[in-house]
Amino acid sequence: MSSVDLLSLAQRGPIHFMGIGGAGMSALADALMRAGASVTGCDLNAAAAQALLGERVHIDAQHDPAHVEGAAAVVVTSAVPSSHPELQAARERGIPVLKRAQALGAFVNTGTVLAVAGTHGKTTTTAMLSAVLDAAGLDPTAFVGGRVEAWGGGLRRGQSQLYVVEADEYDRSFLTLQPQAVAVTSVEADHMDIYGSLEALHAAFRELLARVPADGLIALCADDEGASNLLPASDARVVRYGTRSYAELRATDVSPIGSTTRFFVHDNDEPLGQVTLGVPGMHNVRNALAAIALARHVGAPFEAAQRALPTFRGVSRRFQVVGTARGVTFIDDYAHHPTEIAATLAAARSVYPGQRIVAVFQPHLYSRTRDLAVEFGYALAQADAVWVTDVYAAREQPLAGVTGELIVDAARRAGADGVHYAPTLEALQDELGRVLVDQDVCIGMGAGDIDTVIRAVYARFAEAA
Repeated sequence: MSSVDLLSLAQRGPIHFMGIGGAGMSALADALMRAGASVTGCDLNAAAAQALLGERVHIDAQHDPAHVEGAAAVVVTSAVPSSHPELQAARERGIPVLKRAQALGAFVNTGTVLAVAGTHGKTTTTAMLSAVLDAAGLDPTAFVGGRVEAWGGGLRRGQSQLYVVEADEYDRSFLTLQPQAVAVTSVEADHMDIYGSLEALHAAFRELLARVPADGLIALCADDEGASNLLPASDARVVRYGTRSYAELRATDVSPIGSTTRFFVHDNDEPLGQVTLGVPGMHNVRNALAAIALARHVGAPFEAAQRALPTFRGVSRRFQVVGTARGVTFIDDYAHHPTEIAATLAAARSVYPGQRIVAVFQPHLYSRTRDLAVEFGYALAQADAVWVTDVYAAREQPLAGVTGELIVDAARRAGADGVHYAPTLEALQDELGRVLVDQDVCIGMGAGDIDTVIRAVYARFAEAA
């Protein structure tokens, strides 16, 4: 299905998006409209979706089989069940139904695709790469699964045939892409509800790398065992990047300076120069190296990275400082995997040395909580105080015996003091309002709606300041 010509289909009628308000869906809908297609959509949160896309598209707040009447194609997320009445109506009428990943592949595979894959860091690295390419005058179109404040959403609108894509491994979505170059930031056990085993996950990544042509590039993070050990079945050039001595593209002399980071970059034995990065954390140094590797492959000079990265401020919900009130700094972060939590807490220690780090974590998915409870506990134990909520279910049904208390118990066994369970967001908000004091750094982490609590407590503190 990814070989379908989406723009040719759009000449027959509108492309209908089910769940158009999602970050990835709204970005693709926006890109199609800018390419001349007519788009319709539905979303249960129609007001938010309308705010994202403006008045260029009609968005219904309810799902209805009548929505597909006259549509040339229907685009859905992986979360929409095949039994959905709108999908059934589309199939009965012979209307092509594409998952969002298939539609994205159909749109970008007509040009040069640079894909950023991996368990962690995809969104940030994709945004960094886009910034470097922009500084080089290459004007890419970029798609991410989050919100980049500088773009006003998940789409950077370029005029060239160069596409930068956050390549999501969920549901094997990235296998719709035909990339000229791929960066793999990390490979760890995740989405086991889809893959069933780590071996199957690795196989999917290898299948993605096998799609890179002989004149392409594969960039693997040397600091991540899962990424570095991938053996691509491709004749493409392979570059390993990171801080390890054997990395071909290597960062040395890494120095945190407040909320920024300075480091020196080497290409094998050739010194390229110093980079100042506008966001903190060693994980972001690695993300920057991945961006540099792919940007240089398509002709961007190293100097473009030196120009772009100092002003890079990250993406929404990635170590995003909400504000400071009554001496408490509030940070919102999307970390929802143990490795991401560890990286976020390490960055906080670097930026706020000597201050109390209060971690507030909302587990995401019952299956992930069950499978990684021990690892979550160990990662959270690096904070000075911890609050854990109940699980944000997302697409899953509850599992017997699986709650946030599994992580609380694991954190205590890992030696953490001051670990608390607040099953509801209302209880959590009240507790944080009582316990946070001057010089605390309160970091909300999770892929659900924990950000609403962090912003609400910040607003309460700001009003009382």
